[in-house]
Amino acid sequence: MMRICSAQMYLRTERPKRWNRLAGSTLAELVVVIVVVGMFVLLAHVHLFGLLRRNTFRAQLEEFVSAMRMAATSAAETGRRYEVIIDPIEQGFILREITSPDLSQVLEEEIIIENYFGRNCHVAYVEFDDGTYTNDFRAKFRAGLSGWQYGGKVVLMDEDERAYSVVVNRLNRMVVLKEGDVLLMQPRPKDEMLF
Repeated sequence: MMRICSAQMYLRTERPKRWNRLAGSTLAELVVVIVVVGMFVLLAHVHLFGLLRRNTFRAQLEEFVSAMRMAATSAAETGRRYEVIIDPIEQGFILREITSPDLSQVLEEEIIIENYFGRNCHVAYVEFDDGTYTNDFRAKFRAGLSGWQYGGKVVLMDEDERAYSVVVNRLNRMVVLKEGDVLLMQPRPKDEMLF
């Protein structure tokens, strides 16, 4: 019986040590798994907010381009005149239907869309196809039945100071969004024309 008791005592003393070693390794593995999962969550979090910021910038660009296109198509379909006013100081734009002969006054009932750009999207400058540009006063693009009165581009910057150009073509009413600060086509002088 003595041998049985000593075997039982041996088993009783060895078992807790084994359990401690197993419990210790399980705890270490659990901590490593939690750290790895935490890193993945952090990376996903950073990526998601970066994506949301980019999408917000992209959404603001698309809303502005949509307002410009709406002015051109509405003018072509209805024969009325529309105007998009870009304000680089206030960092906003207005789409309005022109109903009064006084073009300098914007009536409340004429406004179709009034919107402001956010922190991560701002107007750098506006350049017209006649060579004039502005970054400190309102720029106006007017659309009528025959198309845009002036063509040009609106250069918008994102939070990383990357430029995007909204190009207004007065010949074909097209409004396109291009990455970068694109060059406008300038008319050639008469002496350079072949015909």
